[in-house]
Amino acid sequence: MNIEEFVAISGMPGVYKVASSRSNGILVEDLDTGRVKFYPARKHQFTPMATVAIYTLEDTTELKTVFQSMKDKKSDLPVPAINADKMVLLEYFEQILPDYDEDRVYVSDIKKVIKWFTFLDSRNLLESVDNDEEE
Repeated sequence: MNIEEFVAISGMPGVYKVASSRSNGILVEDLDTGRVKFYPARKHQFTPMATVAIYTLEDTTELKTVFQSMKDKKSDLPVPAINADKMVLLEYFEQILPDYDEDRVYVSDIKKVIKWFTFLDSRNLLESVDNDEEE
C-alpha cells in the first residue's frame, strides 16, 4: 500500500484515493464504487494520509506505523467500535502506541485513526504494508 495515495476530505465520510489534482481542487476515486469526482479546494480541506502523525512523548509517529501496529495486534487485540466507551478507546490506543502523548492526542483523534484503519482494512488496502516495508 502506498499511503500517499489516500486522503481524507472534510465533510465527507471515509478515505479516498487521489486520481489527479488541479489548481482549484482534486479528483478523487471512491474506493467502493470506483467513481471519480472533483472536490473544490474552496469548499473542502484535504488531509493526505502520509502527512498525518500521532504525537508521542519524544516526537511523532507516522500514521503508517500506527496502522501497522494495529494490523499486527488485530488478532490478539480487536479494534474497538468508534462509539465505544472513552476508557476502552484510550486503553486500546495505549496498547497500540504506548508512548503517545495523552495531553495532545484527544479521543476524537483516536476515533479518526480507528475509523480510517477500519475503512482501509475492510477493503484489504492495508494488506501490502508488509510488502512495502520489505522492499
